[in-house]
Amino acid sequence: MGGKADIKVATSPYGENDQLGALNRMTPASQAAIMARADASRIYDLSIDYFIGMPSFQAAGDPSYQIFMSHTPNGTPVDNLNGAGREVNERVCYSGDVIFMYTHTGTHIDALNHFGVDGKIYNNFTADEHLGSRHWDRGGAEQIPPIVARGVMLDIAALTGVECLPSSYAITVEDCRQALKETGLTLEGGDIALIRTGRMAYWPDGSKVLGNPPGLSLDAARWLTAQGIIAIAADQECVEVGPSEHEDNWLPGHCHFLAEAGVPMIELVNLEELARDGVNEFCLVAAPIRLRGATGAPLRPLAMALRD
Repeated sequence: MGGKADIKVATSPYGENDQLGALNRMTPASQAAIMARADASRIYDLSIDYFIGMPSFQAAGDPSYQIFMSHTPNGTPVDNLNGAGREVNERVCYSGDVIFMYTHTGTHIDALNHFGVDGKIYNNFTADEHLGSRHWDRGGAEQIPPIVARGVMLDIAALTGVECLPSSYAITVEDCRQALKETGLTLEGGDIALIRTGRMAYWPDGSKVLGNPPGLSLDAARWLTAQGIIAIAADQECVEVGPSEHEDNWLPGHCHFLAEAGVPMIELVNLEELARDGVNEFCLVAAPIRLRGATGAPLRPLAMALRD
């Protein structure tokens, strides 16, 4: 174990009502600048699709992804739930469905209210004052704006010469520095860092994609937020290494990124095509579903290589 994580909830420098955290560093000017450099002739979809039986985090009792049909072409004339009558319903081919899932399923973003310390989340919003019977009224997924920013991939798997990092491999600060050095890139304020461990090479084999993930050590997480990033992403389920290296916190990386640094986390991002094509710097465009108060939401990140 690496001793205590000693994480404290941060007060936002953007005011007592701030719910954006590091995303305040994304501006209309920065968005326009990176979009002007984007080569839209090739768009990389970094998301994964949702299907029954897909790998998902269920260790804490959360439900798996489910979909079922609530209306079918043959059933609608029988049910007549719309009151249109059999003749009309036999003519109109009507289908509809319902989904049920944990909000941290598939490619998704963690909102700032997802993790905190001692009953408080980022910017000192407390459970006593801001958590209702259904959801938080601060720091939810609906607060996350459409993200348009420079993305920089740190390919740690390629750096170490493996298809996928070993289970529970703790990525170090030096790993991050060397990955950037290999590509000749630097992280700048306003960027999004994307960490490739190689786990998406095994998707959708849940026995290889999930569990004891290789990921960022707490030192590496703190180094990355010190570079001024506005979000962090990874191709595994929790961005950080698991299990925890710290005796006082079971997910210290989450507590650091979300509660201490105000940096949203994007998980289960497919970076394999970017790695295959050697695209380590790109324009990243992503927007979550605006689920009011939710601790996370599905996200579909798109990447476009940059023009010289």
